[in-house]
Amino acid sequence: MPDSLTRSFANPSAALLERRFDLPDEDATLAFGGRFAQAILQARLKNSSTPNERFPGLQVQLIGDLGAGKTTLVRATLRSLGHAGRVRSPTYTLVEPYSLATETGPLELYHFDLYRFADPAEWADAGFREYFDAGAICLVEWPQRAGGLLGVPDLEFTLEQEGEGRVLTARAFSETGKSCLESC
Repeated sequence: MPDSLTRSFANPSAALLERRFDLPDEDATLAFGGRFAQAILQARLKNSSTPNERFPGLQVQLIGDLGAGKTTLVRATLRSLGHAGRVRSPTYTLVEPYSLATETGPLELYHFDLYRFADPAEWADAGFREYFDAGAICLVEWPQRAGGLLGVPDLEFTLEQEGEGRVLTARAFSETGKSCLESC
């Protein structure tokens, strides 16, 4: 796969925190998704306890080859946030919205898959910017296809195959992202 389709647009040296997680099997990926879901809820609680401050939302860019486990991670996160229905890969629909009732209140989560984008202009033309409003969680597979138009994420998860398992390299680029990553 060409490097331009698998590399990040965020500068790794600008990360506030970087952690590596060994995920030897699918169960480990599911467990990480559960911890990540709890970290999201903790970050929301932290912000809601601060006067005049609202949870800013979270943009998470998921980078990895086909079959790296990006959708599996999203599915585990959604399940841990209380979603009981089917979790569809948005490869053809581009975005799947989820309205969740969590212990910290209603939560909007949007799962994007930009794999089918041939040109970054398609991101701008699709009108997805509104989904990134404050308070929403946006999990974006293949963010590189937007050519940097998404901006710097709060978190970047890069999944790479290693033997039978995966390695997840997580980078936080915001204080909210850092708070989540510290809780994973």
